[in-house]
Amino acid sequence: MALPRNLETLSAVLRADGPVAALAYLNEGVPHRYSAVYRFAGLKLQNVILHDKLGDRRPQYLATVPFDQSFCQYVRRDSAFRTDDSTADPRLEGHPYQGVVVSYHSVPLVSEAGVLWGTLSHFDMAPLPLADDEFELLQGAARLLPGYLVEP
Repeated sequence: MALPRNLETLSAVLRADGPVAALAYLNEGVPHRYSAVYRFAGLKLQNVILHDKLGDRRPQYLATVPFDQSFCQYVRRDSAFRTDDSTADPRLEGHPYQGVVVSYHSVPLVSEAGVLWGTLSHFDMAPLPLADDEFELLQGAARLLPGYLVEP
């Protein structure tokens, strides 16, 4: 039986089973292969949690990503970033991952102290839309997750 798709259920999963289970819950409701938490680490982004719908081990190229080559730089700049198809997105013209990471929907993770800590994302190597209600759930998750991820 599928759990209801709402912030209350996500919060219950997070409290009971932690951030890895919460990320899996978020991924269940979207078509995207991957859902991830990345942490800003200087000039790089470090993957903290990766949920792969196929259950494969994390590919090495997703473990650490140069910040200036990531789509996360746009999340940092614009407070969120969404593209269903990077190959057709003029904002990404000339970007090295345009057409590699094709669909990308991400929001910032901010610590309770107000420090931008990282990103929470759904992404895939195929063009995929993200329903507005699932994007809203992702935004809600971004408000809940830092308490389980960020060191005090």
